[in-house]
Amino acid sequence: MKKLEPYLFANGRADEMIGFYQQALDAEVQIRMTFGESPAPAQMPLPTGWDAKVMHATLKVGDAQLMISDGDTDKAANHTGFRISLALDSQDDVRRAFDALSAGGSVQMPLGQTFWSPLFGMVTDKFGIGWMIGVNA
Repeated sequence: MKKLEPYLFANGRADEMIGFYQQALDAEVQIRMTFGESPAPAQMPLPTGWDAKVMHATLKVGDAQLMISDGDTDKAANHTGFRISLALDSQDDVRRAFDALSAGGSVQMPLGQTFWSPLFGMVTDKFGIGWMIGVNA
């Protein structure tokens, strides 16, 4: 296996999600293409007016990539059964990311020392994406 990269479906909120992760994670947008910009017609039925919605976006987060799409529905997203693990180099970086990702979301495990990390915590962001954030040990 060469890479394992998360691909998140935002169900109509991709641009909001992209902007949030740009701020919270210092993510850099590498690609952003709307359904209307696609060189091929949609392969699935889309909600009316989705030409301006995000078909595909790639964000660079450190050495990793996070991909995002509005998907094919405007129904509420259900992001359960997983968390994205974010390993950072310093406690200051962990605190900043933790605070930013928890804004408008919820904290499941406050930041604290664990046997595997000097600082670790778990949050669910305002889009329902679960995160585990800690210092590289």
